[in-house]
Amino acid sequence: MTVSECRSEDLPELLASVAALFAEDGGRRDPFMDTGWPAREGAGYYADLVRDPDCLCLLAGAGGGHLVGRLRRPDPLRPGAVTAELESMRVAPERRREGIGGSLVDAFLSWARARGANEMTVQAYAQNAGALDFYAARGFRPFLVTLTRS
Repeated sequence: MTVSECRSEDLPELLASVAALFAEDGGRRDPFMDTGWPAREGAGYYADLVRDPDCLCLLAGAGGGHLVGRLRRPDPLRPGAVTAELESMRVAPERRREGIGGSLVDAFLSWARARGANEMTVQAYAQNAGALDFYAARGFRPFLVTLTRS
């Protein structure tokens, strides 16, 4: 299994993984999630990210999954925080438990630290216990909690 940075020619594979994540995760856990967004808007959005030096788009070989990360500039309210956000990650269900997720996160953390990030963040649905456990095992801890009401 190899983890590699996306190139423009890899966009179809990235988009397929992102669309699957929208359907598998957000589509099941968020009644307002627009699962059609990747098909309509994803090509332009992810093409821009692939070209942006402050973004990281990774693929795990042979349809194994993806990771998208980005460096956020310091916020005036938190001027000391240089944040790298793990925006999106998916490991194909048939490839889970092979170490792919850990390899993707390790590559993201290395990339973030090399760019001066001193804080790495990720969001996961509260109902996704597997994701929460996965990220906790890699040193992520709760920082902010969003409460919602319908």
